[in-house]
Amino acid sequence: MAARFKMKRKGVGQLLKSEMIRADLVRRAEDIRASAVALSPVGSSGDPHPGQYKGAWEVDSTRRGGRRRDRAVAYVRNPTYYARWVEYGTERVPAHHVLLRAAAAGGD
Repeated sequence: MAARFKMKRKGVGQLLKSEMIRADLVRRAEDIRASAVALSPVGSSGDPHPGQYKGAWEVDSTRRGGRRRDRAVAYVRNPTYYARWVEYGTERVPAHHVLLRAAAAGGD
């Protein structure tokens, strides 16, 4: 006899907001953060804040994320003001794509 499955939207919604899903997303985000730290460039000897970018990576999560605020999410971010320029580059500095490469390598 074949198994039957009937999906209920309420149950899927509860699953997407569950602590189990949030914990797994945080674990994956921590893997991505570790990869980002390993890939982060450190300034030369003339840099006024060497290692600040590398040491600033952080992970945050919530169970009220997504466009409708109805699911668990985890974020990996670097709050330094120049993180955007390290990631995407400028006219004078090439892009490093640290977060892009870390996300491609980590998080299963």
